[in-house]
Amino acid sequence: MPLLCPKIASYPVPARIGIFLLILMLLWLPIAVPIYWVWGTVNTSSTIALLILYVEFVWLLQIWGRKVHRQSQPLQYHGLARTRQNGFELLISLGIGFISLFTLFFFEGWMGWLIWQPLPRVHLSFGLEGLLVGLGVGVAEELLFRGWLIDELRWNCNFKTAVWISSTIYAALHFIKPWTEIVRTLPSFPGLLLLGLTLGWARQVHQKRLGFAIGLHAGLVWGYYLVDVSDWINYTNQVPEWVTGINQNPLAGIVGFGFLCALAFVVRKIGEFGVTLD
Repeated sequence: MPLLCPKIASYPVPARIGIFLLILMLLWLPIAVPIYWVWGTVNTSSTIALLILYVEFVWLLQIWGRKVHRQSQPLQYHGLARTRQNGFELLISLGIGFISLFTLFFFEGWMGWLIWQPLPRVHLSFGLEGLLVGLGVGVAEELLFRGWLIDELRWNCNFKTAVWISSTIYAALHFIKPWTEIVRTLPSFPGLLLLGLTLGWARQVHQKRLGFAIGLHAGLVWGYYLVDVSDWINYTNQVPEWVTGINQNPLAGIVGFGFLCALAFVVRKIGEFGVTLD
């Protein structure tokens, strides 16, 4: 492998991505298979296996960056720099994502498309749990799709093209399911694609830093987690599912798509203002 590493950088991008993922699977499967064999596919075993996969991904990412692309600080190169500016952008966008999602729900409630249930007894631990889930998903998916994948593509194309390719892959991976389910949920593809593009643009307009993209993604997941897990809303079914969201996913309907268009516009405008801590 050490002798092969410098040559890998000159391989076509599909080959490089394939090699990286193959190595990752070879590292993960010997650990994951016994876990699933002993405990089955219950939530605990799946969570442990996914955590191990992510730790191995971050470790391999650094080895890959140093050995294949000669990067001295691979995580920083992919936008995950531990700086005040990155942290500031993460906090700002966390609030934007959280508030924006509830704005969408309030709009649908005002239209009579959903009914708010009595406020559940939301403990502090429940809110923190949702926040941790949001941050976990945000860091993991943004480092993978808007970090490593975009940068791997950028060795062969410009940033704009890389964002479109990575966003298409991001959206397509949500359709690894039976064919009947693919057909039924296909209307959600444009929303997923636009979400990927918005997160990619969030990195682009913030000088390739990932903080804003991570926070925005985490805020959306956090808000949805609180509403979904607590059964805080009920849809009235006054309009078709493709209006309010396939499988009650607010971003997988025509209203959610319009919401994402507005969010993408806000992200671009925030990038133009270039708010910093300086």
